[in-house]
Amino acid sequence: MVAMASASGSALRFTEPPSSRAIRREFGAFCLAPRTVTFGFVDKSITNLHRLRLSSLKTRASNATAVEENANAADSDKVPTPVVIIDQDSDPDATVVEVTFGDRLGALLDTMNALKNLGLNVVKANVYLDSSGKHNKFAITKADSGRKVEDPELLEAIRLTVINNMLEFHPESSSQLAMGAAFGVLPPTELVDVDIATQVSIKDDGPDRSLLYIETADRPGLLVELVKIISDISVAVESGEFDTEGLLAKVKFHVSYRNKALIKPLQQVLANSLRYFLRRPSTDESSF
Repeated sequence: MVAMASASGSALRFTEPPSSRAIRREFGAFCLAPRTVTFGFVDKSITNLHRLRLSSLKTRASNATAVEENANAADSDKVPTPVVIIDQDSDPDATVVEVTFGDRLGALLDTMNALKNLGLNVVKANVYLDSSGKHNKFAITKADSGRKVEDPELLEAIRLTVINNMLEFHPESSSQLAMGAAFGVLPPTELVDVDIATQVSIKDDGPDRSLLYIETADRPGLLVELVKIISDISVAVESGEFDTEGLLAKVKFHVSYRNKALIKPLQQVLANSLRYFLRRPSTDESSF
C-alpha cells in the first residue's frame, strides 16, 4: 500500500469541504481547522481528481471480439482475480508494483512502456510463480529525480495505468474488476455499489504510529480520496500499501498525529470520517 514517509517536511494543503465542517461540529476538538500536513516529499495540493478518471479507456471492437473468442475457447476456465499492488513499504528507494492475473500475463512490456510515459523509470523487474499464479513485480522511480514516487496523484495514475492495460490486453479481466463496469466489455456480475460494504479498523503500531486498515469497493481516484480524507483531520499518512483485488480495494496505511500514535478518540473520529465518505453502498458497523 502506500509509503509516503516524509523526510523533507514538504506538505499538502487542502480546502475544507462543507461535509468536513459537519464532522468537526460532531466530533469536536480533534477535528481541527485545515492545517499543513506532511505526506511524503510532495508539495502540492490534491485538487485534480477528475484527471485520474480513465478517460483513455475505450471499448474497442477488437477487444469485444477477443473476449468473445476467449470466452468460447475457455468456457470451463474460471477467470482469475486480477491483483494490482502498490507497495511503498518494502523498498526504501523505489515504489514496488506487483501485478497478478492467474497465469495469463506476459512480460507486461506494454505496461512498463505506459509507465515510462508517466515520467517513470522501471529500475528492476522480476517474475515469480506460486499457487496463485504468475506475479510480475517491478520497482519504479521518478525519471527526473531517481526517487520513489510520493505524490498520491501519480501513485493513483500508476494504478489506473496498470488496470487500463489489463483491460485492454486481457478484456476478460473486466468481469473481475470494479472499473470493468464502466470501461470493460464484460461487466462484473456483482453490483459494486450494492454488494460491497466498507470495513475500517485501526490499531496501535508502536508508540509513534497507528495502523489503519480499509476495505471498500474500488473506484478510480480512490487512493487520492483516502489520503485527502485522512489528512483533512490532521492525520499524517506515513507509509503503506494499496491493493486492488478484483472488485475490492484493500488499504494498509501507517498513520500518526503529531508524530505519535492515534489515541482512541481520534481513532474513532478517523474511522467515522472514512465511513461517512466511503458509504457506498453501506458500511459494516462492526468493522471498527
